[in-house]
Amino acid sequence: MYFCFTMSTTASVAKQPAVPAALRLLRLKFRLLSALSTELAFGAAWRLFTTPRRLPIKNWEAAAVAEARQYWVSTARGAIAVYEWNPQGARTILLVHGWEHRASFWGVMARGLVAAGFRVLALDGPAHGASSGRRTTLPAFARAVQAVADEAGELYAVVAHSLGAAATAGIPVEFNRTTTGRLARLVLLAAPGSTAAVAQRFAQFLHVPAAVVQRMHRYIREQHGRDAESFSLIRTGRTLPVDQALLVHDFADESIPFAEAEEIANNWPTLIFRPTTGLGHNGVMRDAGVIRQLVEFLA
Repeated sequence: MYFCFTMSTTASVAKQPAVPAALRLLRLKFRLLSALSTELAFGAAWRLFTTPRRLPIKNWEAAAVAEARQYWVSTARGAIAVYEWNPQGARTILLVHGWEHRASFWGVMARGLVAAGFRVLALDGPAHGASSGRRTTLPAFARAVQAVADEAGELYAVVAHSLGAAATAGIPVEFNRTTTGRLARLVLLAAPGSTAAVAQRFAQFLHVPAAVVQRMHRYIREQHGRDAESFSLIRTGRTLPVDQALLVHDFADESIPFAEAEEIANNWPTLIFRPTTGLGHNGVMRDAGVIRQLVEFLA
Protein backbone atom coordinates (compact mmCIF):
# COMPACT_ATOMS: atom_id res chain seq x y z
CA MET A 1 0.00 0.00 0.00
CA TYR A 2 0.95 3.58 -0.52
CA PHE A 3 2.32 4.79 2.80
CA CYS A 4 0.90 2.44 5.40
CA PHE A 5 2.12 -1.03 4.52
CA THR A 6 0.93 -3.24 7.34
CA MET A 7 3.70 -4.94 9.27
CA SER A 8 1.56 -7.50 11.09
CA THR A 9 2.92 -10.10 8.67
CA THR A 10 6.43 -9.04 9.60
CA ALA A 11 5.71 -9.48 13.28
CA SER A 12 4.41 -13.02 12.80
CA VAL A 13 7.37 -13.93 10.60
CA ALA A 14 9.80 -12.67 13.24
CA LYS A 15 8.42 -15.17 15.77
CA GLN A 16 8.92 -18.17 13.46
CA PRO A 17 12.17 -20.10 13.00
CA ALA A 18 11.82 -20.16 9.21
CA VAL A 19 10.77 -17.55 6.66
CA PRO A 20 7.63 -18.70 4.77
CA ALA A 21 8.27 -19.98 1.25
CA ALA A 22 6.02 -17.34 -0.33
CA LEU A 23 8.02 -14.56 1.30
CA ARG A 24 11.32 -16.13 0.26
CA LEU A 25 10.10 -16.25 -3.34
CA LEU A 26 8.92 -12.65 -3.21
CA ARG A 27 12.27 -11.50 -1.88
CA LEU A 28 14.04 -13.51 -4.58
CA LYS A 29 11.82 -11.87 -7.20
CA PHE A 30 12.85 -8.40 -6.08
CA ARG A 31 16.50 -9.37 -5.89
CA LEU A 32 16.42 -10.64 -9.48
CA LEU A 33 14.39 -7.71 -10.79
CA SER A 34 16.69 -5.23 -9.08
CA ALA A 35 19.71 -6.90 -10.66
CA LEU A 36 18.11 -6.55 -14.08
CA SER A 37 16.65 -3.06 -13.74
CA THR A 38 15.76 -0.63 -10.98
CA GLU A 39 12.80 0.46 -13.09
CA LEU A 40 11.44 -3.09 -13.37
CA ALA A 41 11.84 -3.60 -9.63
CA PHE A 42 10.16 -0.26 -8.94
CA GLY A 43 7.15 -1.18 -11.10
CA ALA A 44 6.66 -4.48 -9.27
CA ALA A 45 7.18 -2.89 -5.86
CA TRP A 46 4.76 -0.06 -6.61
CA ARG A 47 2.05 -2.49 -7.75
CA LEU A 48 2.44 -4.48 -4.54
CA PHE A 49 2.60 -1.32 -2.41
CA THR A 50 -0.70 -0.02 -3.83
CA THR A 51 -2.71 -3.26 -4.08
CA PRO A 52 -4.66 -4.24 -0.95
CA ARG A 53 -5.72 -7.84 -0.46
CA ARG A 54 -9.48 -8.46 -0.37
CA LEU A 55 -9.56 -10.41 2.87
CA PRO A 56 -12.33 -12.95 3.57
CA ILE A 57 -15.35 -11.47 5.33
CA LYS A 58 -15.51 -12.44 9.00
CA ASN A 59 -18.76 -13.67 10.53
CA TRP A 60 -19.13 -10.67 12.81
CA GLU A 61 -18.85 -8.18 9.96
CA ALA A 62 -22.28 -8.99 8.52
CA ALA A 63 -23.91 -8.19 11.85
CA ALA A 64 -21.99 -4.93 12.02
CA VAL A 65 -23.40 -3.59 8.76
CA ALA A 66 -26.85 -5.20 9.02
CA GLU A 67 -27.92 -2.33 11.27
CA ALA A 68 -26.68 0.29 8.79
CA ARG A 69 -28.10 1.83 5.63
CA GLN A 70 -25.74 1.47 2.69
CA TYR A 71 -25.51 4.16 0.02
CA TRP A 72 -23.01 5.23 -2.62
CA VAL A 73 -20.95 8.33 -3.32
CA SER A 74 -19.76 8.79 -6.90
CA THR A 75 -16.21 9.94 -7.58
CA ALA A 76 -14.16 10.39 -10.74
CA ARG A 77 -12.50 7.05 -10.07
CA GLY A 78 -15.52 4.97 -9.10
CA ALA A 79 -18.21 4.49 -6.50
CA ILE A 80 -17.52 4.58 -2.77
CA ALA A 81 -19.71 2.52 -0.44
CA VAL A 82 -20.90 4.37 2.66
CA TYR A 83 -22.78 3.01 5.68
CA GLU A 84 -24.97 5.03 8.02
CA TRP A 85 -26.07 4.15 11.54
CA ASN A 86 -28.63 6.13 13.56
CA PRO A 87 -29.56 8.79 10.96
CA GLN A 88 -31.50 10.70 13.64
CA GLY A 89 -28.36 11.26 15.71
CA ALA A 90 -27.81 14.87 16.73
CA ARG A 91 -24.17 15.07 15.59
CA THR A 92 -22.36 13.18 12.83
CA ILE A 93 -19.14 11.20 13.18
CA LEU A 94 -17.24 9.80 10.19
CA LEU A 95 -15.16 6.63 10.67
CA VAL A 96 -12.21 6.06 8.32
CA HIS A 97 -10.64 2.58 8.27
CA GLY A 98 -7.09 1.47 7.62
CA TRP A 99 -5.29 -0.64 5.01
CA GLU A 100 -7.07 -3.87 4.04
CA HIS A 101 -9.93 -3.07 6.41
CA ARG A 102 -13.46 -1.93 5.51
CA ALA A 103 -16.39 -0.14 7.13
CA SER A 104 -17.62 -3.32 8.81
CA PHE A 105 -14.42 -3.42 10.92
CA TRP A 106 -15.91 -0.46 12.81
CA GLY A 107 -18.91 -2.45 14.06
CA VAL A 108 -18.08 -2.34 17.79
CA MET A 109 -17.07 1.31 17.62
CA ALA A 110 -20.21 2.24 15.65
CA ARG A 111 -22.47 0.59 18.24
CA GLY A 112 -20.73 2.44 21.04
CA LEU A 113 -21.09 5.80 19.30
CA VAL A 114 -24.73 5.14 18.38
CA ALA A 115 -25.45 4.30 22.03
CA ALA A 116 -24.01 7.71 22.89
CA GLY A 117 -26.50 9.38 20.50
CA PHE A 118 -24.33 10.06 17.45
CA ARG A 119 -25.14 9.61 13.79
CA VAL A 120 -22.31 7.43 12.47
CA LEU A 121 -20.95 7.12 8.92
CA ALA A 122 -18.23 4.78 7.68
CA LEU A 123 -16.90 4.22 4.19
CA ASP A 124 -15.18 1.43 2.31
CA GLY A 125 -12.06 3.10 0.95
CA PRO A 126 -11.20 2.77 -2.75
CA ALA A 127 -10.13 -0.80 -3.60
CA HIS A 128 -11.52 -1.90 -0.23
CA GLY A 129 -14.79 -3.57 0.74
CA ALA A 130 -17.61 -2.93 -1.72
CA SER A 131 -16.01 0.18 -3.23
CA SER A 132 -14.58 0.34 -6.75
CA GLY A 133 -11.00 -0.28 -7.75
CA ARG A 134 -8.19 -2.77 -7.30
CA ARG A 135 -5.36 -0.40 -6.36
CA THR A 136 -5.17 2.80 -4.36
CA THR A 137 -2.73 5.37 -2.99
CA LEU A 138 -2.78 7.62 0.02
CA PRO A 139 -3.94 10.68 -1.99
CA ALA A 140 -6.61 8.59 -3.74
CA PHE A 141 -7.84 7.31 -0.40
CA ALA A 142 -7.99 10.88 0.88
CA ARG A 143 -9.97 11.99 -2.20
CA ALA A 144 -12.56 9.32 -1.43
CA VAL A 145 -12.82 10.49 2.16
CA GLN A 146 -13.16 14.05 0.88
CA ALA A 147 -16.04 13.06 -1.42
CA VAL A 148 -17.88 11.32 1.41
CA ALA A 149 -17.27 14.22 3.78
CA ASP A 150 -18.60 16.73 1.25
CA GLU A 151 -21.87 14.78 0.92
CA ALA A 152 -22.29 13.98 4.60
CA GLY A 153 -23.47 17.39 5.76
CA GLU A 154 -22.00 19.01 8.85
CA LEU A 155 -19.43 16.71 10.45
CA TYR A 156 -18.79 17.02 14.15
CA ALA A 157 -15.94 14.52 14.39
CA VAL A 158 -13.77 12.05 12.51
CA VAL A 159 -12.30 8.86 13.95
CA ALA A 160 -9.55 7.45 11.72
CA HIS A 161 -7.35 4.36 12.02
CA SER A 162 -3.88 3.70 10.57
CA LEU A 163 -3.92 4.44 6.81
CA GLY A 164 -7.22 6.27 7.35
CA ALA A 165 -5.49 8.52 9.87
CA ALA A 166 -2.62 9.18 7.46
CA ALA A 167 -5.04 10.04 4.65
CA THR A 168 -7.33 12.17 6.81
CA ALA A 169 -4.68 14.19 8.63
CA GLY A 170 -1.67 13.86 6.34
CA ILE A 171 -2.98 14.98 2.94
CA PRO A 172 -5.14 16.43 4.64
CA VAL A 173 -8.88 16.10 4.01
CA GLU A 174 -10.82 19.37 4.40
CA PHE A 175 -13.98 19.11 6.47
CA ASN A 176 -17.08 21.31 6.58
CA ARG A 177 -15.84 23.25 3.56
CA THR A 178 -19.15 25.06 2.97
CA THR A 179 -19.48 26.26 6.56
CA THR A 180 -16.76 26.73 9.17
CA GLY A 181 -13.92 24.85 7.49
CA ARG A 182 -13.14 23.37 10.91
CA LEU A 183 -13.69 20.08 12.68
CA ALA A 184 -14.71 20.07 16.33
CA ARG A 185 -13.07 16.73 17.19
CA LEU A 186 -10.50 14.48 15.52
CA VAL A 187 -9.51 11.05 16.85
CA LEU A 188 -6.50 9.21 15.42
CA LEU A 189 -5.98 5.54 16.25
CA ALA A 190 -2.66 3.76 15.60
CA ALA A 191 -1.56 6.51 13.22
CA PRO A 192 1.78 6.38 11.38
CA GLY A 193 3.95 9.39 12.12
CA SER A 194 6.33 9.25 9.16
CA THR A 195 5.33 8.32 5.63
CA ALA A 196 8.94 7.73 4.63
CA ALA A 197 9.39 5.34 7.55
CA VAL A 198 6.43 3.25 6.37
CA ALA A 199 7.97 2.94 2.90
CA GLN A 200 11.26 1.97 4.51
CA ARG A 201 9.60 -0.79 6.57
CA PHE A 202 8.00 -2.09 3.37
CA ALA A 203 11.41 -2.17 1.72
CA GLN A 204 13.08 -3.89 4.65
CA PHE A 205 10.37 -6.54 4.83
CA LEU A 206 10.80 -7.48 1.16
CA HIS A 207 14.55 -6.76 0.96
CA VAL A 208 13.93 -4.10 -1.69
CA PRO A 209 17.17 -2.21 -2.50
CA ALA A 210 17.59 1.44 -1.55
CA ALA A 211 17.67 2.46 -5.23
CA VAL A 212 14.13 1.16 -5.69
CA VAL A 213 12.92 3.03 -2.60
CA GLN A 214 14.50 6.22 -3.93
CA ARG A 215 12.70 5.65 -7.23
CA MET A 216 9.41 5.32 -5.33
CA HIS A 217 10.03 8.63 -3.59
CA ARG A 218 10.88 10.28 -6.91
CA TYR A 219 7.67 8.95 -8.42
CA ILE A 220 5.64 10.46 -5.57
CA ARG A 221 7.29 13.84 -6.15
CA GLU A 222 6.58 13.60 -9.88
CA GLN A 223 2.92 12.66 -9.36
CA HIS A 224 2.02 14.99 -6.50
CA GLY A 225 4.55 17.81 -6.55
CA ARG A 226 5.62 17.16 -2.96
CA ASP A 227 7.88 14.79 -1.06
CA ALA A 228 6.46 11.72 0.66
CA GLU A 229 7.44 13.08 4.04
CA SER A 230 5.29 16.16 3.50
CA PHE A 231 2.27 13.88 4.11
CA SER A 232 3.63 12.95 7.54
CA LEU A 233 1.49 13.63 10.61
CA ILE A 234 4.64 14.77 12.37
CA ARG A 235 4.56 17.78 10.06
CA THR A 236 0.88 18.28 9.27
CA GLY A 237 -0.90 17.52 12.54
CA ARG A 238 -0.32 20.78 14.36
CA THR A 239 -1.56 22.81 11.38
CA LEU A 240 -4.97 21.15 11.07
CA PRO A 241 -8.11 23.29 11.64
CA VAL A 242 -9.32 21.09 14.49
CA ASP A 243 -10.66 22.31 17.82
CA GLN A 244 -9.50 19.25 19.76
CA ALA A 245 -7.52 16.17 18.68
CA LEU A 246 -6.89 12.85 20.42
CA LEU A 247 -4.28 10.20 19.56
CA VAL A 248 -4.59 6.62 20.86
CA HIS A 249 -1.66 4.25 20.24
CA ASP A 250 -0.72 0.96 21.84
CA PHE A 251 2.73 0.23 23.24
CA ALA A 252 2.57 -3.19 21.55
CA ASP A 253 1.40 -1.98 18.14
CA GLU A 254 2.88 -4.53 15.73
CA SER A 255 2.41 -2.35 12.64
CA ILE A 256 3.31 1.22 13.61
CA PRO A 257 6.09 1.64 16.21
CA PHE A 258 5.02 3.41 19.39
CA ALA A 259 7.93 5.82 18.93
CA GLU A 260 6.11 7.32 15.94
CA ALA A 261 3.11 8.15 18.11
CA GLU A 262 5.43 9.83 20.60
CA GLU A 263 6.94 11.87 17.80
CA ILE A 264 3.50 12.97 16.59
CA ALA A 265 2.61 14.04 20.13
CA ASN A 266 5.92 15.88 20.58
CA ASN A 267 5.31 17.87 17.39
CA TRP A 268 1.63 18.63 18.10
CA PRO A 269 1.49 20.63 21.35
CA THR A 270 -2.32 20.70 21.69
CA LEU A 271 -2.81 16.99 20.96
CA ILE A 272 -4.18 14.76 23.73
CA PHE A 273 -2.12 11.55 23.73
CA ARG A 274 -3.52 8.38 25.32
CA PRO A 275 -1.21 5.33 25.18
CA THR A 276 -2.72 1.90 25.72
CA THR A 277 -1.24 -1.48 26.66
CA GLY A 278 -1.92 -4.91 25.18
CA LEU A 279 -4.35 -3.90 22.41
CA GLY A 280 -2.02 -4.01 19.43
CA HIS A 281 -2.71 -2.28 16.14
CA ASN A 282 -6.36 -3.25 15.64
CA GLY A 283 -7.54 -3.76 19.21
CA VAL A 284 -7.76 0.00 19.76
CA MET A 285 -10.72 0.03 17.34
CA ARG A 286 -12.95 -2.17 19.48
CA ASP A 287 -11.72 -2.05 23.07
CA ALA A 288 -14.50 -1.05 25.47
CA GLY A 289 -12.19 1.16 27.51
CA VAL A 290 -10.97 3.04 24.43
CA ILE A 291 -14.55 3.53 23.21
CA ARG A 292 -15.55 4.95 26.60
CA GLN A 293 -12.66 7.41 26.41
CA LEU A 294 -13.64 8.41 22.90
CA VAL A 295 -17.26 9.00 23.90
CA GLU A 296 -16.09 11.20 26.78
CA PHE A 297 -13.74 13.10 24.44
CA LEU A 298 -16.50 13.56 21.85
CA ALA A 299 -19.10 14.75 24.36
